[in-house]
Amino acid sequence: MADPPLRTEGLTKRFGNVVALDHLDLEVGKGEVVGYLGPNGAGKTTTIRLLLGLCRPSDGRAEIFGFDCQHQPVETHRRLAFVAGEANLWPSLTGAETLALLGRVHGGLDEAYRDELIERFDLDPTKKVRAYSKGNRQKVILIAALMVRPDLLVLDEPTSGLDPLMEQTFRHCVHEARDRGQTVFLSSHIMSEVEALCDRVGILRDGRLVEMGTLAEMRHLSALSVEARFDGAVPDLSAVPGVSAVQADGSAVRCQVRGSIEPLVKILAAAGVTELLSREPSLEELFLAQYGGDGHAG
Repeated sequence: MADPPLRTEGLTKRFGNVVALDHLDLEVGKGEVVGYLGPNGAGKTTTIRLLLGLCRPSDGRAEIFGFDCQHQPVETHRRLAFVAGEANLWPSLTGAETLALLGRVHGGLDEAYRDELIERFDLDPTKKVRAYSKGNRQKVILIAALMVRPDLLVLDEPTSGLDPLMEQTFRHCVHEARDRGQTVFLSSHIMSEVEALCDRVGILRDGRLVEMGTLAEMRHLSALSVEARFDGAVPDLSAVPGVSAVQADGSAVRCQVRGSIEPLVKILAAAGVTELLSREPSLEELFLAQYGGDGHAG
């Protein structure tokens, strides 16, 4: 059986008395897009630095395609490409020269695909890096990562500085990479981006992986939103099992429901409901539910 593209076992990193990452057990399968969420200080960047071999774990291990990230960095970097949220490039080189250099460093590139990406991301490769905006510098490192068609893409806030149109282009490229069998590990603060791209999502809290699963599997973290409208009076929902946050406004009512929705539906139907809308929680609502609504990790 082939080794997974990414696996950690008990991966831990301490900085003095501070535990930045606490016994992370994670496995990402081939062709999977996994989102990695958590507020600042939760351990996302520390995880990525450990995967890239940029710092030494205090305990545990991380592997890329079976190669140890700490002891076999050359082998791991042959299989992956990394995109950071801040593009630090050579200001005197043009975009084309930068892409050529990064392609050689990686050991080769798909030139036809590089040219296609330059067009899709609307990048002028003749300009020097110093003349690029933040968004255009970000395009360069995105193109550089995608054009080598790596087995694993490690992305840390990859759309930082991109406008909405270029964000859509990025999403299309990630979908295409997944369809080709490439694996994507995506850390992002943009919940809609993670929700649109990822097969599974992991949520970090204080250095610990507290949730991992598909969006469907994680719906238990937050309640279903229900809105109903009536011809007559709004029924009393205070005693309905699982119902909370009831807000009545004239002939309409809004509420949250956890668990079975059947008791609520029976009450609404008996009261003569004329309009009923329900909505599953978004990824942002799931995330805020995990953090008690404040988005901070202590």
